[in-house]
Amino acid sequence: MPGPHAPATQHPAPRPTQRPHVAALIEDRWCAVAGAFLRRRGWVPRTDTYTGYGTPRGVRVLARVLLVPPSHARGPLSPVRHADRRPLRSYLTLPAPGEHVRVAVGGAVVDVATDRAGYVDVEVPLPDDAPLPPGRHDATLTALRTGAADVAPVVVVGDDATFGVVSDIDDTAMVTAVPRPFVAAWNTFVTRASARRPVPGMPELYRRLAAEHPEAPFVYLSNGAWNTAGTLARFLDRNGFPPGPLLLTDWGPTQTGWFRSGPQHKGDSLDRLMVAFPRVRWLLVGDAGQLDEDVYVRASARWPGRVVAIAIRQVERARLRSAHGRPAPGAPLVRGVDGSALGERLGVVLDPRHRRSGTNPDS
Repeated sequence: MPGPHAPATQHPAPRPTQRPHVAALIEDRWCAVAGAFLRRRGWVPRTDTYTGYGTPRGVRVLARVLLVPPSHARGPLSPVRHADRRPLRSYLTLPAPGEHVRVAVGGAVVDVATDRAGYVDVEVPLPDDAPLPPGRHDATLTALRTGAADVAPVVVVGDDATFGVVSDIDDTAMVTAVPRPFVAAWNTFVTRASARRPVPGMPELYRRLAAEHPEAPFVYLSNGAWNTAGTLARFLDRNGFPPGPLLLTDWGPTQTGWFRSGPQHKGDSLDRLMVAFPRVRWLLVGDAGQLDEDVYVRASARWPGRVVAIAIRQVERARLRSAHGRPAPGAPLVRGVDGSALGERLGVVLDPRHRRSGTNPDS
């Protein structure tokens, strides 16, 4: 039985086998110089927490440690008066790499160190005699340098869950116009959170699925930056989407290049969900403006029988690319212009009688 300081698995774990990319070296040097300067001016590490997920036997805890001015050392990191600030300001942050953080959840306590971008991504096994019941729980993260503690929500999925939803955000849940780069950039960096619009019919579709499957986890998987997690969470809540963890990415350079691979991020995240919840069959929802269909079809092939259906929202300027030459995936695939159209077609493919027939209607 694991003790109170159970071993944890922290990600990303592999150490690069080659010299880091020049972009990563430049970023690391900048963070070191700027961080040393700000620390001399009194700035301190502070933990920005995200919603994690897990099972009664273990949970994944997500957070990021940033350097903040002394005035932000206590209290909310994002005061209410700044909740609707322009998104660009969310990117003006400085990570605190190598900070030691104590994570306490359930009956387990683990100590971890932040990675080069300040992130904590740790899988915490729970004591055998103290599993967590399904529902929302809190993990406490304490910065050992300062003693400041913050709470990270964790959604525990019960063993009886057999259906779940993974949803993209941009142009799937929220109108972003990714196929139109200048419009997408304006919406991403300038448009205030309160002005963002949901894709018509998507909140209603997700609420219906949640009502039909009360035990189902909802996970929002996006190539968006972790800097926008608070803004996205408020958008989803304000528009009535079912609550669930956000799985975002870091837009900074990596050990191998200037930019991270969006499809790899989504594919790896899906693989981790498949491993974490072996009994859940997933509905994967995305849009045709990016590469969601390709990512989901490949995941369906890697995990036979684990994808109950794929739903792709047709986006302007991306319809023709997505509508031709697609071989039949390992799961039913439907397309529609909005939540209403997708819901109508999903009502057919998710019907148990249809699944027994083995047909694969495409829109």
